[in-house]
Amino acid sequence: MSAKHGTGYTMGFAAAVCLVCSVFVCLSAVALKDMQEENKKLDKQKNVLKAAGMLAADEDADAAKISELYKNIQPLVIDVKSGEVKKDVDAASINMRMAVSDNSKSFKAPANDAKVLRIPNEAVVYQVMEGEMPTMLIFPISGKGLWSTLYGFLAVDVDTTTVKGVSFYEHGETPGLGGEIENPKWTALWKDRKLFDQSFQPAFKVVKGIAGSPADAPHEVDGLSGATLTCKGVTALVNFWIGKDGFGPFLENFRKGGI
Repeated sequence: MSAKHGTGYTMGFAAAVCLVCSVFVCLSAVALKDMQEENKKLDKQKNVLKAAGMLAADEDADAAKISELYKNIQPLVIDVKSGEVKKDVDAASINMRMAVSDNSKSFKAPANDAKVLRIPNEAVVYQVMEGEMPTMLIFPISGKGLWSTLYGFLAVDVDTTTVKGVSFYEHGETPGLGGEIENPKWTALWKDRKLFDQSFQPAFKVVKGIAGSPADAPHEVDGLSGATLTCKGVTALVNFWIGKDGFGPFLENFRKGGI
């Protein structure tokens, strides 16, 4: 083998190729960062709108339609413990997922069936507005299923107990079983169910089998066949986030007209 094609040449050539590729990847990442951030923003807005029923669950709306519909959504930053609205904080500055990884921005959750470990100090909730009046509240919800953490949005009427819609947008549950939490036919069954009993204690449940109509089983939703543990996780995470350790203080303030 000639010196030109010796080990040193080969390693140098490989290193040069790696360097060029690394520079290309880095430049691409920087160039695409704004686009990626915008896509993340639009995806969150889309799922908020789907939970509110302002977009069909299986609709693939374009950016223009999402932005237009989202004009009716008012994000609110709240102090989770007190439920008070923090009007001087920009909702765009709040990242709840990152906050739970930072002890200065979150606090330890009490033992709970949803297996939520930490709760952000500040959270973003959403109001659907009609003029100056809210017509619906939308809450981010999350918790453990069988295999993964489930993320979604729960839309609630301004009576603070009637479900208007739900959207699960990220999870790692088994396709065809627990993965059916995304199925529009199942999420449609949530509409008009009640989250609380008459004393405003969490009472929601995904049952095993058929629950019946909202009139017959106001606090229950049909279970998913073969997905018992995922369904238990959904029950737990909903009741956790509407309860005293989640958005309960905000909901209480809202009932009293205190926001």
